[in-house]
Amino acid sequence: MSATQYGILVVEDDFRIADIHRAFIEQSDGFYVVGMARNGSEAKALMAQHAAEIQLILLDAYLPDVEGLELLWALRRDHVHVDIVMVTAAREVETISEALRGGVFDYLIKPIEAARMTQMLTRFRREREALANRAEMNQDELDHVLSRLTLSEAPRLTSRALPKGIDRLTLRRVADALAAETDSLTAMQVARSMGASRSTARRYLEYLVAEQAVSAELGYGDVGRPERRYRLLEASKGWLETL
Repeated sequence: MSATQYGILVVEDDFRIADIHRAFIEQSDGFYVVGMARNGSEAKALMAQHAAEIQLILLDAYLPDVEGLELLWALRRDHVHVDIVMVTAAREVETISEALRGGVFDYLIKPIEAARMTQMLTRFRREREALANRAEMNQDELDHVLSRLTLSEAPRLTSRALPKGIDRLTLRRVADALAAETDSLTAMQVARSMGASRSTARRYLEYLVAEQAVSAELGYGDVGRPERRYRLLEASKGWLETL
């Protein structure tokens, strides 16, 4: 059980959805609901009273007294210590783009699946804990914290149809071959491990690189020729079990 508890403010005018958010948060390790606001005025008042307790805001884009994006910028200005997640039915690219420019931690489109909410909360807790009590970080440590970008991409591999020529079973075998080794592998090494041709292994490896699940780098073989080597990114290992 998480020792640190993170307070959340839910800003949602639909009481049914707000109650769903509350119930889910209360079941999530390390989080609790500080307050529930039905509009922008209530949200500002709760932040003024409980700013020290609130680390995360779940914010709807559609509120009765203010545009959610307008409130986003106001909260960003007055409470820089708080992270904000848009939880909304707004799908317009213009809205999403402005929210991203506003520095939202995440953007969840209703109706929200429990697994997606869990993923967001897990990433939030991981990043807060990684940054706690640290005066400075080196590049590797910072890259690990920022790996949330890769982690957020991972569900795409299972939540949508794979492109033509990419078989889910073969993709799993390629990923498993990489996961079984601590060192990076060439396409030929992956091919031997999974019992396939080099061209097949290379095609699947390049697909995983494009999906930001695998990194690629140049190395040198026994004869001194440069060769492309592949490594499964740590933040992408979680979706392997669901492929």
